[in-house]
Amino acid sequence: METSAYGASLAGGAFDLWSFLRRPQTIVRLLSWLFSIVVFATILSEGYMNDEHVDVTKCMFNKNDGACSYGIGIGILAFLACVVFIVLDAYFPQISNANERKYIVLIDLGFSGVWTFLWFVCFCFLANQWSHTTQTAVIADAARAVVTFSFFSTGTWAVLTVFAFQRYRQGMGEVGVGYNDPAGDPTSPYPSAYAGAPESYQQSPFTASSAGQGAYQPPDY
Repeated sequence: METSAYGASLAGGAFDLWSFLRRPQTIVRLLSWLFSIVVFATILSEGYMNDEHVDVTKCMFNKNDGACSYGIGIGILAFLACVVFIVLDAYFPQISNANERKYIVLIDLGFSGVWTFLWFVCFCFLANQWSHTTQTAVIADAARAVVTFSFFSTGTWAVLTVFAFQRYRQGMGEVGVGYNDPAGDPTSPYPSAYAGAPESYQQSPFTASSAGQGAYQPPDY
């Protein structure tokens, strides 16, 4: 009988907040959540500047509004995804269906892999635009913080991808080992009765041994 699937017991149990927070996956997830806040909040608050005597604001990364928009979009979506996955991680042990767990792990694996790539693109894009920035009114510390935490986010989401892949492989192994079909096992003993026969079916009394004992014998005179 299956006792666990994808890293958690199928029987469920009481939720332990302290144990949940100490899990490596939860720690990395919280770091990813924090890094995403730094990226998009910094761009929103300090990422748009305007030159003297000009009312129109431009992105601090080489006046490329696309760079700021990309960082904000990736950061906000990562922030929301982290919240959703943290809730799913907390609820995961309460899910008794192995297939539902499999779908959650696959979604986590796919999303983490995609966001690792998008964060790497964000880091390269922002770093390139920052290297070509000539604005004098740019807040350098804010720009460097955005680039730095974009790089950190690439690392944390890569770690989450590895965790999801390990949990997927572990789950496939647990499900495969946990189920054993007795009909397909040549070492298992035969069933005591034919599955299609009625429960009241009994062996025929006319066996070879009883037939031999009841054979005809001539009388003695």
